[in-house]
Amino acid sequence: MAEEQKQELKYFVRIANTDLDGNKQIGNSLIKIKGINFMISNAICNAAGIQKTKKTGYLSDDDVAKIDDVLKDPSKFKIPSWLYNRKKDPEDNVDRHLLSTNLSFTQDNDIKMMKKIKSYKGVRHSLGLPVRGQRTRSNFRRNKGKVMGVKRKSAEGNKPAKA
Repeated sequence: MAEEQKQELKYFVRIANTDLDGNKQIGNSLIKIKGINFMISNAICNAAGIQKTKKTGYLSDDDVAKIDDVLKDPSKFKIPSWLYNRKKDPEDNVDRHLLSTNLSFTQDNDIKMMKKIKSYKGVRHSLGLPVRGQRTRSNFRRNKGKVMGVKRKSAEGNKPAKA
């Protein structure tokens, strides 16, 4: 504890091209990086040998470099592959863990591929409808930003024809 008080608190720490809050615990602040959840955050802290309760602003440059190394290649630090967010990549059948812009780019490419091959999920994406089997009777009434509401039959169509 005496070490931490001598060292000056950094209000922003840059890890994986993301600014993290220096006042938060490292276990909680790693979650702010896109592609990292609570479980992988704990695994990263354990692999790097850093306490999860240590404030991010008190991390040394060596600790930050160690966390970056773990993020670049988690398999080298024996983090189990079931924690990764890209298991058996269709292109090369390798387990990976993607972060921030790489994750967004890969997701966009996956959706474009599904649309191109016209799979069920791809068609649902292109129509702007729910992909995972949700009901559409009461929800998903927005169509590209506009609220649809309930469509009713016109009043003229309900009247009987005059003879």
